[in-house]
Amino acid sequence: MHMTFRWYGAADPVPLAHIRQIPGVEGVVTALYDVPVGAAWPKPAVERLAEAIDAAGLRFAVAESIAVHEDVKLGRPERDRWIDAWSESVRVLGEVGVPVVCYNFMPVFDWMRTELERRLEDGSTALAYDDGALAAFDLARGTGALPGWGAAYDAATLRALLAAYREVDAERLWENLAYFLERVVPAAEAAGVRLAVHPDDPPWPIFGLPRILTDGAALERLVRLVDRPANGVTFCTGSLGASPANDLPAIVRRLGDRIHFAHCRNVRVTGERCFHETAHPSRCGDVDMVAVLRALRDVGFAGPMRPDHGRMIWGEVGRPGYGLHDRALGATYLLGVWDAIGG
Repeated sequence: MHMTFRWYGAADPVPLAHIRQIPGVEGVVTALYDVPVGAAWPKPAVERLAEAIDAAGLRFAVAESIAVHEDVKLGRPERDRWIDAWSESVRVLGEVGVPVVCYNFMPVFDWMRTELERRLEDGSTALAYDDGALAAFDLARGTGALPGWGAAYDAATLRALLAAYREVDAERLWENLAYFLERVVPAAEAAGVRLAVHPDDPPWPIFGLPRILTDGAALERLVRLVDRPANGVTFCTGSLGASPANDLPAIVRRLGDRIHFAHCRNVRVTGERCFHETAHPSRCGDVDMVAVLRALRDVGFAGPMRPDHGRMIWGEVGRPGYGLHDRALGATYLLGVWDAIGG
């Protein structure tokens, strides 16, 4: 295993120099955030990004993420050109030496929270989700009605997308995912890149949209769709751990070497489809992180891992969930557990 850290580029309030000072962190997880969804990543821009990371004494370990265009998820006739562009980005990343691509196949919305600053008992703040609160959001204003979503979609665009997805149920989304993988997995193999799909977060449908990557059976189905080593999973303890039905160590053992990337964070489940995020240690939430890491060790996991969302602590301000301090504590905790279990 090698420890990595999410970085949002030059605009990130956490500089690479500070990431470099976290004990044991070797790599950076990042992306080209100014490339429009669907467009291929230009090689010169990827090279500049990799050079900046190298200059800081780190390495570009994971591209997270190359966004998948909604036309692909909807199965529209235009999907082939977006898939070709996605494959071109993978090819460029392989040429620059980036070994893993994390992506997701969630319709319209990426990870979703209903609160960005839930005040916890210790005075820190954390991301939180409540299914009842989500139902109260009025999408007539577009995604600006949602915490953290700003100007992703205006009201008209969002309304059209939601209408289009009424024709796409879970099985149709599986078909569209299979079509995508049948084309991008060979491209990844040729580029020497491993693909690592992220589970749906939270792991259940929202706003009437299908979500299909919600548990171990679904992730096993995904790797069987194109049963080749390059087709794999990002194992996210927080996404899967939000559902008490998911036995995380058992899922790790079933997926085995198809886990190409690990997101490690903890959550406290507070009710039916309600949770908030916590500090990383097992004692702080409902995810037994020690058991998860032991399972990863047992299956021979040797890929990148990163501390996922952290609390905002010690007065830090910035992007909720992505402050320096708690994620740095998380990285050292994860490394300490890994050392202790003989990883």
